[in-house]
Amino acid sequence: MSYESATLHATKRDRLGTRYAKRLRAAGRTPAIIFGHKLAPLSISVESKPMLAALQHGAHVIKVQVEGGEVETCLVKDLQFGYLGDNVVHVDFARVDLNEIVEVAVSVHFIGIAENAKRPGAVVTHEAATLQLRCAVKNIPESIRVDLAHMQGDVLTTSQVKLPEGVTLVSDPHAAVVRIVVIAEEAAGEATTAATAIEPEVLTARKDVAEGEAGAKPAAGAKPAAGAKPAADSGDKKK
Repeated sequence: MSYESATLHATKRDRLGTRYAKRLRAAGRTPAIIFGHKLAPLSISVESKPMLAALQHGAHVIKVQVEGGEVETCLVKDLQFGYLGDNVVHVDFARVDLNEIVEVAVSVHFIGIAENAKRPGAVVTHEAATLQLRCAVKNIPESIRVDLAHMQGDVLTTSQVKLPEGVTLVSDPHAAVVRIVVIAEEAAGEATTAATAIEPEVLTARKDVAEGEAGAKPAAGAKPAAGAKPAADSGDKKK
């Protein structure tokens, strides 16, 4: 479980503000705060590399050793990222007890291949990257493994995901986690070919009509259309 993660060593922050936070990050440390359990919030900084390593391994609960104080068991409550979204600039830690019931978002890890995904034109889409769960702090899983080899049908909902003992689902039980869609590429190709074949015929017909409207003379001996008036004879005498 994630509560077995290594302890982070932290130092108190006496000076707050953007300028001092930038100095900490430049020195390889990340600004953070510890709050909860009816105690005063504590502004700290932790070493960035070990903290990021713990987060990348799915740690939700981290032990924080503050200089001059006791080790505190903390839940990673919130991560703030830079404007590019590629680096953690601030962490919120909430004090917790190992037996305390909490709600937490846990990442989903997909393995295996669904039988329906082997059909021609089948595309698998992952609809959810995390699941919202409720459990004791000591039972928080690092991730939820979803074996698609046991998937039935084209949609897997959150209620169908097998959860560890002592963990309950908070997310919408009807929400899709995985969806399989078959793309009819061949039918789309035939429709495109048909449209391409029709286009030249339409253009040719319009061209013939345009030439006829331009005043082309009828062939010799051709009879005028019914109801059409004969052209005036240039030899008619003026009255």
